[in-house]
Amino acid sequence: MAKYLMLKHYRVDTPTPNDFPSMDQWTPEEVQAHFQFMRDYAARLEATGELVSGEGLAPEGVWVRSGTADRAPVTDGPFAETKDLIAGWFMIDVDSHERAVELTLELSAAPGPGGEPINEWLELRAVMSEPPATD
Repeated sequence: MAKYLMLKHYRVDTPTPNDFPSMDQWTPEEVQAHFQFMRDYAARLEATGELVSGEGLAPEGVWVRSGTADRAPVTDGPFAETKDLIAGWFMIDVDSHERAVELTLELSAAPGPGGEPINEWLELRAVMSEPPATD
């Protein structure tokens, strides 16, 4: 089994732009249908034993970095107008890379406006089993 992280994020540098409106332009029914799809998807993966975890993320956040001895600097952000906004993620544990891609394709087809699949770009990344070798 191998673990993979599926990232749902909105980036400006995907191979082609996502061509669906942002969720704040969807009807309440479209938003509910989308989130019900996500809940059903997670329940199905949980039933097959492939779900490790998954969560949606709030768009607001802060950047934190160690700094002075008495206080770490904290700044506003990230902001939606930046290059990257992570909306949520699923961690899966599957038998193969092919299965990870298959599950990611299903997630990409979540419903959007009018109930049509949004076919959004998702990032799929393997979880490292050990640190990379160094010379």
